[in-house]
Amino acid sequence: MISDEFAMLVSNGCVETVDGPIFCTELDWNPHAAFEGVALKHIVTGENTAGQLSCHIVRIEPGCVLESHTHDPQWELHEVIKGSGVATVSGKESDYHPGKSSVIPSGQTHKVQAGDEGLILLAKFFPALL
Repeated sequence: MISDEFAMLVSNGCVETVDGPIFCTELDWNPHAAFEGVALKHIVTGENTAGQLSCHIVRIEPGCVLESHTHDPQWELHEVIKGSGVATVSGKESDYHPGKSSVIPSGQTHKVQAGDEGLILLAKFFPALL
């Protein structure tokens, strides 16, 4: 399946920066401090981008929830690469599946509920979250 191939490429991929490559396989999964069943790999941080952009692989285990929260001043872009779920942004629900992207404006409350197979997405923040 293409989504499995893409998820593998992202998880095992490399990001080139002016400071050198960042290899995803060398990055640790970091359990989310507030949400059980949610872990992140911080691929690109503000340290790499003068604070302008960060990019994270987010893994949400089956049935788990990235509960309601907001980011200010960050805009956020979700790109679903594997699995399924439902995102709620400012009270509006949207199905998440491979190939779906969602733009979340600064200050908008949002949450993501993973489906039975879990969910993996790329979350990009402008300016950087970390």
